[in-house]
Amino acid sequence: MFFYVDESGHTGPNLFDADQPILYYGLLSSRVNLDVVLGNRLLALRRKLAVSRIHAAELGLGRLVQIVPQLLADVRQFDIRFNVYRVVKADHAVICFFDQVFDQGVNPAVTWTGYWTPLRYVLLIKLASLFDEDLAKIAWQARINLKDEIALPAMQRVCQELRSRVGSLPDSRSRQIIMEALTWAEANPSDISYNVSSKKEMLQVTPNVVGFQSVMNGIAERLKSGRIRATRIVVDQQSQFNRAQRTLAEYYKNMRGINAPIGPGLPRVDHSHVPEVPIEFASSANSCGLEVSDVHLWVFKRLMEGVNLPPELLALVEAQRQRGRWSEISLRAIERRWTTWFKALPELDEMSTEQVERGREMLKIDEMIRLRAVIDPR
Repeated sequence: MFFYVDESGHTGPNLFDADQPILYYGLLSSRVNLDVVLGNRLLALRRKLAVSRIHAAELGLGRLVQIVPQLLADVRQFDIRFNVYRVVKADHAVICFFDQVFDQGVNPAVTWTGYWTPLRYVLLIKLASLFDEDLAKIAWQARINLKDEIALPAMQRVCQELRSRVGSLPDSRSRQIIMEALTWAEANPSDISYNVSSKKEMLQVTPNVVGFQSVMNGIAERLKSGRIRATRIVVDQQSQFNRAQRTLAEYYKNMRGINAPIGPGLPRVDHSHVPEVPIEFASSANSCGLEVSDVHLWVFKRLMEGVNLPPELLALVEAQRQRGRWSEISLRAIERRWTTWFKALPELDEMSTEQVERGREMLKIDEMIRLRAVIDPR
């Protein structure tokens, strides 16, 4: 299986660029080497358009319409599949704050069930409702600042401001857990390990690399569904994040075969089908697969942004309806997914007395452990 990875909306560690609020990754896959089988076909299309490469942003709607019929034929002939992965950058800043400050492994004021079960997403969404853009900016700048003497006081200020807003939450239990978790973090900033310690680590927490995790998982899912192996993975060449992407891919490769639970009700960590082949980097000027991926990503991005597309380009989207997939890292996506999950849980009167009592006992033990830290946050 051959994979071609393109990216759009790159702003690096700047998460609050109003012109590019979302990072996109496109993952194109085929059982054949598109750089070989599409060589002559794309050469003919380039000549037709009088360009040295097919780059959707340069061609625009009008000229793309001229080449989509040929691309559609290629999609069907070679079973080309296209996945889209999105990261809402401003949401990423809030999610990062939650993951660092509410990690029960370092913040004992958070219950075990509040972080290692789907209840973590309830806390996350409620915490996120307390943020505005200015506060999210402060939290993110502190997260990527290498200097503890700057980052930790900024993180404490964020905790202070959030505590002043906790009263707006509708239920007492959320107010209690979030208030006490923020209080503990504010009193113990050095124990949170909130900020990065190097520029390399800073790159690892950006949306570019977080989104690339979705790409690696998408490749593994494709290999699993087809019971095949990856032959080649080509990633669009760009200087800033290729090294971090390679590091992540190597980490996944080293974790190959691991399939373990995170916590009750949470998705498993499944690296059973992680590709063994190393990723490589290339320019779209030298890769037909990247050219085709670029066109797909450009079309899908505009569709998702609400742009009216001509029927010829919508046909490209329709061709992927049963072939491709898309996913998003955002607060809205998290809320949508886990609201559905919670609604599917059985009602209290549908559970046995034994199940109810066992659950209450577990929560009681969990709360007793948490309260020990709350009594003396230092």
